Amino acid sequence: MKLRRDIFQAIADPTRRSILVLLATQTMTAGAIANNFDVARPTISKHIQILNECDLIEANQQGREIHYQIKIDKMKEIDTWLEQFRKIWENRFDQLDNVLSKLKKQKK
Repeated sequence: MKLRRDIFQAIADPTRRSILVLLATQTMTAGAIANNFDVARPTISKHIQILNECDLIEANQQGREIHYQIKIDKMKEIDTWLEQFRKIWENRFDQLDNVLSKLKKQKK
């Protein structure tokens, strides 16, 4: 039985987040990704495997090399989940702005 991984568990790891940042602008091979980190290549391969299993990246065979790229639709899923919190934060900041405005007016 294959273990189902969660995208939020995948992005909880700072190395995997860094890999996603690298892939946000270009496709890269596992070796090119690994060159950006000071850890063993098998460690990076494991991180790539987890990101792939979570469907956050995809692998494309190009000749003898495998190139990885980010899957924007899955990243949008994360953004959609975060949007609910963004709205709460914005509302709280607006309330804080109102309080600060009232305090400034009272001092005048």
